[in-house]
Amino acid sequence: MSLTATVMNQASSRSQPISRRRFLRDCTVSASALASFSILGCRSLLSSTTGPVTGPASRTYSLDHNWLFDGEFNPKALTTRFDDTAFSRVTVPHCVTELSWQNWDPATWARVWIYRRHFTLPKECRNLRVFLDFDGVMVGTTPVINGHPLPQHLGGYLPSRYELTDWLDNEDNVLAVVVDSRWSNVPPEGSPDGPKSIDYLEPGGIFRGVRLQAVPPVFISDVFAKPMKVLDADRRMEVTCSIDAGAILAEPARVQVELKDGARVVARVQQAVRLEKPGLSEVTLTLAELGNVALWEIDTPRLYDVVATLLVEGRPVHDYQVRTGLRDARFEVDGFFLNGRRFRLFGLNRHELFPYVGFAMPRRVMRRDAEILRREFNGNVVRCSHYPQSEAFLAACDELGLMVWEETPGWQYLGDAAWKELVVRDVGHMVTRDRNHPAIIIWGVRVNESQNDPALYERTRAVAKSLDDSRPTSGSMAPWSVKNWKQEWHQDVFAFDDYHSAPDGSVGIRKPLPGVPYMLAETVGQCSYAAKRGMNNWYRRAGDLQLQMQQALYHAQAHSHAGAYSRMAGVIAWCAFDYASLMNSYRGVKCPGVADVFRIPKLGAAFYQAQVSPRTRLVIQPDFYWDFGPQSPRGPGKHAAIFSNCDRLDIFVAGKLYATAQPDRENFAHLEYPPFFCDLDIENAAAKPELHIDGYVGDGLALSKSFSSDPAQDQFFLAADDAELTGDGVDATRLVFKVVDKFGAERAFAGGKVAFEISGPGMVVGDNPFALDDSGGVGAIWVRTVPNGSGEITVQAVHSSLGVKSVTINVQHDVRLERI
Repeated sequence: MSLTATVMNQASSRSQPISRRRFLRDCTVSASALASFSILGCRSLLSSTTGPVTGPASRTYSLDHNWLFDGEFNPKALTTRFDDTAFSRVTVPHCVTELSWQNWDPATWARVWIYRRHFTLPKECRNLRVFLDFDGVMVGTTPVINGHPLPQHLGGYLPSRYELTDWLDNEDNVLAVVVDSRWSNVPPEGSPDGPKSIDYLEPGGIFRGVRLQAVPPVFISDVFAKPMKVLDADRRMEVTCSIDAGAILAEPARVQVELKDGARVVARVQQAVRLEKPGLSEVTLTLAELGNVALWEIDTPRLYDVVATLLVEGRPVHDYQVRTGLRDARFEVDGFFLNGRRFRLFGLNRHELFPYVGFAMPRRVMRRDAEILRREFNGNVVRCSHYPQSEAFLAACDELGLMVWEETPGWQYLGDAAWKELVVRDVGHMVTRDRNHPAIIIWGVRVNESQNDPALYERTRAVAKSLDDSRPTSGSMAPWSVKNWKQEWHQDVFAFDDYHSAPDGSVGIRKPLPGVPYMLAETVGQCSYAAKRGMNNWYRRAGDLQLQMQQALYHAQAHSHAGAYSRMAGVIAWCAFDYASLMNSYRGVKCPGVADVFRIPKLGAAFYQAQVSPRTRLVIQPDFYWDFGPQSPRGPGKHAAIFSNCDRLDIFVAGKLYATAQPDRENFAHLEYPPFFCDLDIENAAAKPELHIDGYVGDGLALSKSFSSDPAQDQFFLAADDAELTGDGVDATRLVFKVVDKFGAERAFAGGKVAFEISGPGMVVGDNPFALDDSGGVGAIWVRTVPNGSGEITVQAVHSSLGVKSVTINVQHDVRLERI
């Protein structure tokens, strides 16, 4: 028997009084009755009926807490009276299995799991329509509410919504959620080769948030605010409001749309709307005279709120708010243009997988990734590979000025007709969810590196254009999909994954194809450039040192070689962070990232760290460890690279001026800040000399850095990303620990074990103790708060030979969202 049939059979049928929603749907409701009905239900969240609306006329309740979870699916757990007292209590985001940071085994999550949640419907919601929202569940979801099974949702990376109105009781309600984490015929899965067939692992669970939303019988269900003619003096915004009518209105209502800058209303428009039948309808309004509205730029990412309000007899019944920005992003044959100015795209691909929990990290941690990419790696674009990613990450990109390529789930494989229908569905859901994000500049509507399928990709492109015609479409192309591209490729931007060696063993970059906008969606990765074949370069911090030192140079070559082509829109290289994979990996971790799985930069990040104006931040970042260990007995070698945005470097060894270096503009002609090179083959290594580098901008000393080669003076380092968390049982922050020299530089190949003790309203998420040998002397855990916590968390970390460090994190009581 199939899982769906099992759910249907086990979930008890039950009779109910006549449904509120069905009663309303079959009746014609007067405008005044609807207004009173809705306002009475939501009075605490409405402003004065004669004043401006200040918040949504609805109730949103977090369901992230108080879940009961069990790893053995019992069909009886779908019934309301099942005894779940033996279940574990968990919060979401949640991963169904405990993980380390490496050696993940898909068999540990590849089964059916059960979550249960008890709740009482608040009194103020009992005359409203109630919806259940999942932001992401891996990979199949079947909710059962009070014994009534709801339709199964297939696919993990996009939200699913269910109306619960007909099935709720006023008092005890039981929501059971069946999570099927087995390999399924669902993108990106489906290949008969199983998890080893795609280049990233997918641990199961309810890995994003869950909410209940209570709304009036007639409400605004979606808003798309599309900027128009942004570069003209008469720029405007076209706002399409979707209205979900569970009742027929006897009289016209009105929709009001406001563009707001904080509390200030920049523009306002109203329009009458007649809702003569139940169901979904759309109304489009235009906000005009926006000539003074600031544009969204990567350095000044100005954001505005768009508030759409449904008015009945002049009173607000419901409103819906989105945040957006006005910008014009265009790919032309001669490059990429943002707000009429040519920009070269410069960035990295990102996977959303984390150590210990898979995809199940909270909003703060997702935001931190965007900060690393924008502020530490100086990118202006990120590709969400190879699936739609967390809304928290996208919101951070909006705020930070980090442009985004977002794409539909998939990796090379194309399945059967049912599988392809899910691809088309996913494109539509992705665009609908995320089209208000100004950071998103392109939709990836092809499965990553897949074979050409003109019929499928004409459909996905048409779906994207029907929902948002303001952005171009694309999809990464591989050598096998390029051959017949003129006949079989029907997108707006040609994006190629370029992995090949130049004749000299450096990074090869192909010339852009003629007549089409062209960019690179991937390059570098683990490509074995020196061998001129294969994808076997493992950039492990605990691995081959010479290979580690080559990674940053490969990335520098890729961007410089691409820059030689004036038509190239830019490069999004592979990739930002290491991630869990069974393909070309070491102990289950694939190592192409310029940072490791803990988001700690490797030597490979040095190139990106230096690509920033010295007016913003001064950088001196050696592409080596100052270490005279077994892999580098004479130091970094004869052609050691230092990445910096200074004009000149003076290099001192053992206190004496050793060399003066200039940026290598001859071999890296198309980089703004090329690397410096120096012969650092040190004869007297036994003396353990110190290295000192002075960086000059113009004639002035701008920055100095020092490095010690004496491990006897090494220290233990511990730091938290955040000093304050919210005590909701979900919020978390990273604790980075590593062995460093006396100046704070990382020590190559350091070992030992680190044990953690925690006190206060928090818990450790990670390996405890943590062995440093496999991670090359660095690592991280995360500290998560406990529900209803407040006060101080203290974490004490003890290194097996270097002593003790501690951090303190303040926890504030959570007052943000109502809970039930």
